Amino acid sequence: MSQPAADWRGQRGKRVQVAAIAAAMYPVVAALGCTYRFVLDGREHLEALDASGQPFIHAFFHGRILPATFYFRRRRIVVITSENFDGEWIARVITRFGYGTARGSTSRGGVRALVQLKRDMAEGRSTAFTVDGPRGPALAVQPGAVWLAKATGRAILPFHLEADRYWTARSWDRTQVPRPFARVAICFAPPQYVAADADATAVEVARQSLEQTLRGLMPRARELVGR
Repeated sequence: MSQPAADWRGQRGKRVQVAAIAAAMYPVVAALGCTYRFVLDGREHLEALDASGQPFIHAFFHGRILPATFYFRRRRIVVITSENFDGEWIARVITRFGYGTARGSTSRGGVRALVQLKRDMAEGRSTAFTVDGPRGPALAVQPGAVWLAKATGRAILPFHLEADRYWTARSWDRTQVPRPFARVAICFAPPQYVAADADATAVEVARQSLEQTLRGLMPRARELVGR
């Protein structure tokens, strides 16, 4: 289990570990990513949002974070990263891939991080959510992306990734790490919007709709990679 932010920052050994892990992980992820062959389904939804010139909210499941990080690199996307030990080295790695970070999580600093994302979107930067993170339950969408869509009027772009061959981490989300030269499918759904005047019931309906959409993309992504 990750240590609270207040614990590890005061320990020199932990600070050294964070730096070492980040330094080791970046070249590994970059080298793996360069071998992947991406296959896209529903690409027109991504391209339409890109062509609009407006920022939008990327939404996907936590267990597919590695291939998503590589595919969407250098787009100046801002993501929430936890303030704990794991969140720190993850933030350092993704920053090298061209991402921005808003520090916080559902359990610590979450409201502050969401307010930061709202400011980032007002300045024209897109954002991304691993919607069932940081602790799960796996495949259960948390309300952060829906809240941000309501607060900004921007679209949520749901997508799911699957690889034809991969390692599976022993983690709550069963993180999928595609093997070298894996074929990786990315399936996009049409954008979803949340009305600015949506009440609590409407927000919950939007959350459930996003969860159903993401789960619905899973069979198609697996089909594309022959699984």
